[in-house]
Amino acid sequence: MRAFAALYRALDATTSSLGKQAALQAYLGQASARDAAWAVYFLAGGKPRQIVPVKLLRELAQQAAGLPEWLFIECYESVGDLAETISLLLPPPDAPADLGLATWIEEHLLPMRGQPPQAQAEALQSQWRMLEAQDRLVYFKLITGAFRVGVSRLQVTQALAVHAGLDAKRVAQRLMGYTHIGARPGVADFEALVAPESDSEQRRATSGQPYPFFLAHPYNEPVLAMDASLGPVDQWQVEWKWDGIRAQVVRRAGQAWLWSRGEELVSDRFPELMAMAQALPDGTVVDGEIVVWRDGRVQPFAELQKRIGRKTLSARLLKDLPVVVLAYDLLEWQGQDLRTQPLAARRALLDELLAQANHPQLLDSPRLHGQDWADLARQREAARSLGVEGMMLKARDSRYGVGRTKESGVWWKWKIDPLSIDAVLIYAQRGHGRRASLYSDYTFAVWDAEPGAPDRKLVPFAKAYSGLTDAEMARVDAIIRKTTVESFGPVRSVKPTLVFELGFEGISRSSRHKSGIAVRFPRMLRWREDKPVDEADSLDSLQALLPATP
Repeated sequence: MRAFAALYRALDATTSSLGKQAALQAYLGQASARDAAWAVYFLAGGKPRQIVPVKLLRELAQQAAGLPEWLFIECYESVGDLAETISLLLPPPDAPADLGLATWIEEHLLPMRGQPPQAQAEALQSQWRMLEAQDRLVYFKLITGAFRVGVSRLQVTQALAVHAGLDAKRVAQRLMGYTHIGARPGVADFEALVAPESDSEQRRATSGQPYPFFLAHPYNEPVLAMDASLGPVDQWQVEWKWDGIRAQVVRRAGQAWLWSRGEELVSDRFPELMAMAQALPDGTVVDGEIVVWRDGRVQPFAELQKRIGRKTLSARLLKDLPVVVLAYDLLEWQGQDLRTQPLAARRALLDELLAQANHPQLLDSPRLHGQDWADLARQREAARSLGVEGMMLKARDSRYGVGRTKESGVWWKWKIDPLSIDAVLIYAQRGHGRRASLYSDYTFAVWDAEPGAPDRKLVPFAKAYSGLTDAEMARVDAIIRKTTVESFGPVRSVKPTLVFELGFEGISRSSRHKSGIAVRFPRMLRWREDKPVDEADSLDSLQALLPATP
């Protein structure tokens, strides 16, 4: 744990890519394969689930620190991070032990999950006495499921590639599925990541492993500049940008797998798609989008979320929320890796597959055509009414790359402008990391009636934390401190004085929210210092943005 905690501090202390690479490579150079297996899991995006209830952890830490509850809460509010607060308040260790990361995870942390509270309490008290003060932060972040560090999966991939003397693309391929939920990586898993490349590695006839996803870059240039920056429109394949779950359907050796872009195996969530996958010929991998498809059109993402969040899939749910895969690429055909072939060739083979399969759960993602970029821009204006986010622009000669790269050709996501509303800030909470000392996470509300209505009040509908500059956030933080009405633990209720324009990608009705509305990906577009609170938008304005029911 000591070496991994030191790596965490080194990564957190620098914004330099070279500095992060040096720290990662130094750790990999000295860590055992057993420890490195878990380190790569966490650093590459593996999400550890919470091991013990936060309430129990807080109570034990408060008692161990010898603080009254009010003072512990004050400390927590000041620091802004529970794991860091506890690690700072606990007394020094009385039995320090330098155990490896894997030993901590496998023999101490994971066995606590599901134990009775008394057993968990005894284990926690014993364990933190074994850790030096500087190593406790990582320990508590792993326990609370809040482990985050400023390193990207690409940086981890590059460090592994240098460590093993391999091509980074090969390492990226091997990493697919490594971080899926519930994984318990071991020595064999890590050694497989860094093993010398063999001639047989390309033969994946029985593997359910997907390919690394190729990602698009945002395109924000004006239409008049598109000819100069992109070239003729006929050099590009244009499709709708669907608002669903990016996924790969893998069919090999008589079996089928369904992987999300987040490297989660989601086969059990979509039984009708698994039935479709079983109907595909062996040696097939399709890239596409999982969407709810009803009445011949894609449904809002909120409908798909109802499928994702259910533990039990009833016959009624499957009937009411039918899903399909909108296919837009073919990565493997008849057991052959097609990723180095041009997109136009891959798409021609995909058309052949779709015609052969002729399955109602596997649909073509239609290609769009226009005389020029201005013509496509006019078509893009209909995106929101069709339930899509804009257009995808894919170079017809592009190969299928790894991650967000331009080495294999370019894909662009040409999104429509976000929906927006003027809302009032009513609650604030401290941020995390470098924003732990600032109130940077906000809850926004709109009025429940138009101006002049009696007894009108503000109704919360969205939370946002991105979009402001550091200077603006510092100013907002100062106003929050001066206008606080009441505190609820780390959250402050403030006097309504600040109006912001919020942008969001989608909007839908929701019975789970007090406002009856749910918005997707909200962020602050600008601080409306020119607008009085009374002139902020109302719930009627928000509801007017709801898509019409076809």
